[in-house]
Amino acid sequence: MTDVPALPAVWRPRTTRLVAYTTAGVIVLGMVALAVVVAPQFKMFDRVLMVAFGAVVAWVLHMLARCRVGADESGLTVVNAFRTRRLEWPEVVDVSMTTGDPWPTLDLADGTSLPAMGINGAEKARAAHQLAELRALLHTRGEAPDPA
Repeated sequence: MTDVPALPAVWRPRTTRLVAYTTAGVIVLGMVALAVVVAPQFKMFDRVLMVAFGAVVAWVLHMLARCRVGADESGLTVVNAFRTRRLEWPEVVDVSMTTGDPWPTLDLADGTSLPAMGINGAEKARAAHQLAELRALLHTRGEAPDPA
């Protein structure tokens, strides 16, 4: 049984962040360098668009790298690429991730599910440990008390 982590707790994918930010830096630097050394037939507008394209790609990569799952006393905050969702503990019924899944799925009390991209399935052992910690927190805090 995994120990319940102290709150607040945050789970982030390490590899995704490293690859995304490294790639973003290379793309932006490459586009700036290309805009500076490109043939003279390219106008200033074309050069600005090259740098702007690099900036847009970097922004998309940042949105992927910012994914995380945070837990505090009142619930979970799931930050996915383009959406952040705040959940109270009783709203989350379970968390599941089968072998080969890119990230776990939170099963919600209203019958829907929510991907938790902050735990990266490609980081096998790390993902299993993070999933076990999240699951332990859900079992101690997530279940609503039975009305008696």
